[in-house]
Amino acid sequence: MKSRRATPLLAATGISVTGDGAFLTAAPLLAAALTRDPVAVSAVTAAVYIPWLFFGLPAGALVDRWERRRVMLLADLFRAAALMALVGLLLADLLTLPMLVGAVVLVGIAQCFFDSAAQATIPAIVGRDKEQLAKTNGRYWALDTVGRSLLGPPLGSMTFALGRSLPFLSDAVSFLVSALLVRLLPANQVSNGPHEPVLSAIRAGLRHLLRTQDLRVLAFSMGAYNGGFNIAMAPFVLYASDVLDVPNAVYGVLLAMSALGGVAAGWMASPITRNLSYRQTMSIVLLVQGLAWAGIAAVGNVWIAGLLLAILGAGSSLSSVAVGSARQALTPDGLLGRVVSAFRLFGLGAAGVGALVGGAIATAWGLTAPLVAAAILLGTASLLSWPYQHSA
Repeated sequence: MKSRRATPLLAATGISVTGDGAFLTAAPLLAAALTRDPVAVSAVTAAVYIPWLFFGLPAGALVDRWERRRVMLLADLFRAAALMALVGLLLADLLTLPMLVGAVVLVGIAQCFFDSAAQATIPAIVGRDKEQLAKTNGRYWALDTVGRSLLGPPLGSMTFALGRSLPFLSDAVSFLVSALLVRLLPANQVSNGPHEPVLSAIRAGLRHLLRTQDLRVLAFSMGAYNGGFNIAMAPFVLYASDVLDVPNAVYGVLLAMSALGGVAAGWMASPITRNLSYRQTMSIVLLVQGLAWAGIAAVGNVWIAGLLLAILGAGSSLSSVAVGSARQALTPDGLLGRVVSAFRLFGLGAAGVGALVGGAIATAWGLTAPLVAAAILLGTASLLSWPYQHSA
């Protein structure tokens, strides 16, 4: 089966994102050990998103002209080297906060290249059949959720408690293992002829996205999805503590419900979405997420909140599958890396803005207000995303 040809990529993803989950949990802990300045500690988290804003589009343009397996291999080796340098500085007691932020940025830059190449590689491996893409993308995002949100964070906090360098060392090892698995993937054909300038290549990718109706709608729908999610989630830790009366020690368990829902839906994405178009899937997910946030706000019960968070996680996986499959089905191979990175730019930009808006709404109108605002935004986006005429 064609889907089995993606096994090395899926295995590499599962291993490396688990290390990433540990790294992204341990990095703020290490920052807090270096300084108690909230702004400085927040800079470590911000450094995760910065590379996509500045390097995402150029990375997509370059991925489209390079051999993608080699790009993924070099990105893994680069990330492993950056983390080993971080471990060395930490063990030598020479690490400073700017060095930590720099390491996070370097890892993020390499991730821009790896993620764009990985998503662009999937249709080259399994073809562009809708069900095959849904199956492979579903498993890809399910493994991403397991590693990044379910296994990685507790691994990062536990290994950090044992030794500050351990989570960063384990992430470096995960990238080396990922590189070994990536080598098993087939190589793609690349053009040896002259290439257009990078800026022109970026414009070509954006032009294809904006001129393809379904991709254009899905890009803005994903922006609405991420923006709405972060409007509600940014102050949610305070809502959980003050309204749901959730102890700090249990908050992680509550969030894990979202990861469990995401894994289940990701693994079953193909049969769930078989009779739906990409835009229908996205529209339904937006509506369900809006109803879930409205339900959490209306009921104010921790058990109901846990159930609805699981539904939110399921929707997150299905939205990723719909968007990922649509990109791969509706984009020529030579533009795919650029379109992937453009989508990430829309999504991450909206996520950052949503987080700031959610905090401002909570400050002005209380902790329940961001959930209501998210529900309104997502319901509106659902109506605008629905394909009232035939779509893919």
